[in-house]
Order: sequence, then C-alpha cells, then structure tokens
Amino acid sequence: MTDFFEGIDPIRYEGPGSENDLAFRHYNPDEVVMGKPMKDHLRFAVAYWHSFAWEGGDPFGGQTFLRPWHPQDSMETARIKADAAFEMFRILGVPFFCWHDADIRPEGENFAESKARLDEMIDYFGVKMEDTGVGLLWGTANMFSHRRWMSGAATNPDPDVFAYAGATVKACLDATHRLGGQNYVLWGGREGYETLLNTDLKRERQQAGRFLQMVVDYKERIGFQGTILIEPKPQEPSKHQYDYDVATVYGFLRDFDLTDHVKLNIEQGHAILAGHSFEHELALAASLGVLGSIDMNRNDYQSGWDTDQFPNNTPEVALAYYEILKAGGFTTGGTNFDAKLRRQSLDPEDLIAAHVGGMDVCAAGLKAAAAMLEDGKLEALRAERYAGWDSEDAQALLHHATLEQCEECVIERDIRPEPRSGKQERLENLVNRYL
Repeated sequence: MTDFFEGIDPIRYEGPGSENDLAFRHYNPDEVVMGKPMKDHLRFAVAYWHSFAWEGGDPFGGQTFLRPWHPQDSMETARIKADAAFEMFRILGVPFFCWHDADIRPEGENFAESKARLDEMIDYFGVKMEDTGVGLLWGTANMFSHRRWMSGAATNPDPDVFAYAGATVKACLDATHRLGGQNYVLWGGREGYETLLNTDLKRERQQAGRFLQMVVDYKERIGFQGTILIEPKPQEPSKHQYDYDVATVYGFLRDFDLTDHVKLNIEQGHAILAGHSFEHELALAASLGVLGSIDMNRNDYQSGWDTDQFPNNTPEVALAYYEILKAGGFTTGGTNFDAKLRRQSLDPEDLIAAHVGGMDVCAAGLKAAAAMLEDGKLEALRAERYAGWDSEDAQALLHHATLEQCEECVIERDIRPEPRSGKQERLENLVNRYL
C-alpha cells in the first residue's frame, strides 16, 4: 500500500461557482447530454506512463520527481506504483486507464523474465480492477525506449528485432485481453527514419504492413473483441515517421487490406505537429470510417515538439468533441489523458489538479459541442452552401458526366459562375455563442 495521496478526498462536482481547486465545475458524470450520461460520452482514462512512470526529465535535465516507487527497478516498487495509481483512479472517479508494458513492470534480463514480470503485474492489476471497478481502455507495448528499438521495431533492418517486436506485442495483447481491455494500440515510436542515406523505404513499409497483418490475425485467433488502433504521429523522435497523420495511415491501411480491421487513436498534440488541427484529423478519420479513440492533450505552440500538456483550451476541445459527436460518439474508444505535469509541479496534489482541470475542460467542451449539434444552425448553414449539389442534374454531373459533357453543358446553358461568400466570420461568431 501507499499513502502518496493521503489527505486528498474523492473529487466531487460542485458546479461552476465553486472556488475549490479540487472540485469539478463542469464534469458532472451523471448529467445527461444528448441522451446519455456525460461519463459515457467522455469515457475518461488516465495514462499510466505520464502520470506514474515519467520521472520529470526533459532534453536538458534529468529527474525532478521523487516518488515512493523510484527507482522503478523492482517488482516491489512496481506494486507500490500500482497501489498509488489505483488510489488516484478512485479519487478522480475515472472509468479507465491505459498502459505500456514498460510502465508497469521493470525490464528483465531477457524476454522471458520481462514477460513473467508483466504477467505477475497483470494478475495484480486484475485484483485491483475487480476491487475498484476501473477498466482498461487500452494496452500497448513500449517499443521505443530501450536501445534495441533505436532503428525501429517492425521496420527495423534486423529481423531479430522484428521477431522481438512480434513477441512483445503478443505478450501485451494477451495481457490486454486478460484484463478485458477495450482496445489495443500500436504506437510506432521509432517506426521512421533519421536519414534516407541508410533507409530502404519500400522494404520498411512492407515490414510494417506485414507486422500489422500478423497482429490482426492473432487478435482474431485469441478472440480479442476489442479494437486494434494505430496512433498517427509525424515526427519526434524520428525525422520522419511512417504513420505521419490520418491520411497517411489510411493509405497504409488500404494498401495492406486492413481498413476493416484497424481504426485510429488520434492525439491532439500529434495533429498539431503534423500541421493540422485536432478537429481536422477527427473529421477526416470519421469521414473515412476509421475514428476509434483519442489522446487528449495539447502542445505549447511556441515549441516545435510534443510537450504533452493537459488541455486548457475549451474552444479547441469543443470543436474536437463536435466532430466526435457528429460521427456518433465513441464505441470502444474514449478520452485518454496522454498528458504530463510540468517538471516543476512536484506535489501529489498537482497530479490530481491537472486531471481535474483537464476533465472539466473536456466536459465544458462536450456540452458546447452538444449544444451546437442539437441547435443545428451550423449544419444547416453547411448544407445550404452545398445545396446546389442536391438536384438530379448536379448528381448526374457528378456521377456520370464526361469532360465533353461538362463543356457542352457550360456552352448550352451559358454558365457564368459567380463566387459566393463562405461566411467564415459569421460561422466563427456562431460557434462562439456556445462557449
């Protein structure tokens, strides 16, 4: 057991007027939004790695956090870490958490020892999950931190590393299945390249495709009912990564006949690094039928790297949940806080406050998004802009016409198109009414 969070009571909803730093102002789990409780829309999860495994380092400095489970090099400290984690889940009232294998067990001398340690911790987690009612949103494998992964996992030029990656994912997918996980995520932390001078792009992409096919085949053989997810990321630590953004990953899935088997876990910070907005990536994934789950965080827009900060921008979050709600909401997916404290935020209370604030921002964004969708004005104005395509002639033009027929139509009807306003400012003003 641990007394890491001693003196911190479970977080309660106190309403917008509350001055309590450790209370929800907007997140009322049982409040009904668009026909179901807010908690069932948001499906919050805590990231085990940032909240408990991260030690507070950055590219210019080492550990700043001193936790009771440091150093993270024994099964005893792994259990202490788990005790603290499940205590925090209880305090926050979150329904889910997420993990990498390396977060929850110390590395062994070889694969067999690492797997045995993982299995032992999965047993420990199983008891705690049964006691608390907290579920597993998803599990994944850390195939980027250890030096063996320095040239990638599935895309590595060494077939021994490819085999080690396959064994690692099998162990993690088995563990996720045992815990009733609702998804399994493949995050290609180093599936990319530093220079083309030593890289065979075609070969590495084929390796990645074959590896994912193996994962899907194994999922079906063991009867795992969850969703396989890929998380797009454009860069950092690699110069270029093969899962750059939603469009890139979708093309990859099409090439390897996996669009019916794999969906995407989309992160706000990664969308920004790819030069997109979060809502763009969500809307595109939804339109392609591959929207699965999200990692909710933000980047510092003055930094060109993945700073993984807790969300605090309600307008941005509202637009994200608008796309999610419009697509029908989550099924197996949810809102994972892939976010970490700043390395100067040392106290246990800081970890609770960060999640409370993030959950409130998401709740406020969700309510604004639901209000926009239920009101219907934004969708009505969008439909009005494309209304010309609803006629039979326009549909015939789109689906059956040739270029010769386009020319004939323009000449016969003496078509002289006049531009029409896109009304962007009016729409931006409309959105702001709900925030």
